[in-house]
Amino acid sequence: MKLIDRDETIVVVTAADLDVDAPDRASAARLLAEIAVRGAGHPYRRGIVVTDDAWFGTNQFHGSPTVTIGGPGVNGVAGRFSTELPTVWTEDERVIIQADFSDGGRRAALWGMDRAATSAAVDAFIGRGWLDELLDRCWRFRAGAFA
Repeated sequence: MKLIDRDETIVVVTAADLDVDAPDRASAARLLAEIAVRGAGHPYRRGIVVTDDAWFGTNQFHGSPTVTIGGPGVNGVAGRFSTELPTVWTEDERVIIQADFSDGGRRAALWGMDRAATSAAVDAFIGRGWLDELLDRCWRFRAGAFA
């Protein structure tokens, strides 16, 4: 039995060197809860949290829908995405959302200039509809998906 689906399971990436109670991990948990509600119990329509080290070390994650939490200075995957993804929203140049959902893109980087700003980026991603847009692109009905 597979544990994730590369099309439907959302990989949420935090920095490897964070403490368990770090604010970025709390933001990741908040995002996972929102994904779970929208997934409505479908087996793979959920999120998982992995560290940036695990993401780099696991090729299967590279093609999966991915959301990074934390800035490029602490999260290696966010560092990579920050040079590849366009900025779609910023607030006072302190809260940043970068994303690519076009042409099959399913990646986002949520970060800020400090912990509070990163948390605000996660809130904006959820509240302003980018999470729903990402999930809509990932969770469309696919012929043969239930075969």
